[in-house]
Amino acid sequence: MSRHLLRCLLVLLGVLLTAVLPAYGAQGATSTSFKARDGVVVHGNYYRAAHPKALILLFHQAGSSKDEYATIAPRLVEAGYSALAIDQRSGGDLFGPNETAAGLGRKADYLEAKQDLEAALAWGQQQKLPVMLWGSSYSSSLIFLVAAEHPDVKAVLAFSPGEYFDNKSQVRDAASHVTVPIYVTSANTDEEIEAARSILAASPSSSKQQYIPRTGGVHGSSTLIEARDPKGAGDNWKALLAFLAHTSP
Repeated sequence: MSRHLLRCLLVLLGVLLTAVLPAYGAQGATSTSFKARDGVVVHGNYYRAAHPKALILLFHQAGSSKDEYATIAPRLVEAGYSALAIDQRSGGDLFGPNETAAGLGRKADYLEAKQDLEAALAWGQQQKLPVMLWGSSYSSSLIFLVAAEHPDVKAVLAFSPGEYFDNKSQVRDAASHVTVPIYVTSANTDEEIEAARSILAASPSSSKQQYIPRTGGVHGSSTLIEARDPKGAGDNWKALLAFLAHTSP
């Protein structure tokens, strides 16, 4: 191959990379966005598995963003699950910037963010895959409200759920209508364990599991981030992946 031809090929490769790479975020995530029913633009990162068993929708905790899942989503992809992590309008920059909240320009409460989850679900259903809902802290309660209204959801995974809303039975009431497989976990504190247990007990699902970390655990999905839970993250991942394998073999 001549030097001139090689140089031309390298230039062409550079042009192609320049065109493609800006669309990608952390660890192979593709940036995406869609509108909630009130017109608010919801931003997200889409992590696509080569041969996905299901699509997991990842929702963050209070004061957080889609980057809460920057290390979690790639591991789900390795296990064979595509994932979409979104910025809800009720959030902040705990792990990274929240584009949805920034675009809203005002503070939003937890329940208002439910329509962001619903928009993500509508987007997910277009991918023609079984859809699972995954929540962290307040969003782990919101997913019960969404799942109660959408029985076609494949499974619910709740990390530190609780009655975070003004109506202190709202989440349990919603859980009483959720019949799909449910996985709940929390920090190993009496308050979080009981809150999760109470919500799980309300569900008539025949496949439900409460995992209690042996080493204390961490609030929300951070229990799976080794940097935040170095002693427990490994065991927490084993329990989670076992549930997913049972639910979507």
